[in-house]
Amino acid sequence: MSEEEEAIAQHLRELEESLLMVSVRKSERVGQLLAEGFVEFGSSGRVFSKEEILASLRDEPPVKVTATAFKVVLFAPNTALVTYRALRHSNPPVYTLRSSYWLVQHGRWRMVFHQGTLASAWQ
Repeated sequence: MSEEEEAIAQHLRELEESLLMVSVRKSERVGQLLAEGFVEFGSSGRVFSKEEILASLRDEPPVKVTATAFKVVLFAPNTALVTYRALRHSNPPVYTLRSSYWLVQHGRWRMVFHQGTLASAWQ
């Protein structure tokens, strides 16, 4: 990976990790990071729009989530797939595999699609 690609990958990782932070999830920042037309396939099996995600995050109880095993695939300088494992530190803990599709829109990286899939504890 070139230096520029590594910088993009690091930036996208930081954006993904910010979306796991309670302070960001409860702020207007989420709306800025999600593209118009954003869609999420939730680990519940439901499909969510941007508006539905923003509404649900306002009512979400605060919980710590950590992420590991990040991978970024750049399809073009302005298009990327980010995958990782997330652990919700709840009782019981919840493990998910996550993937997000990012595009540069209006000069900024914005998430256009996200999917969470329930997983068993990491092997």
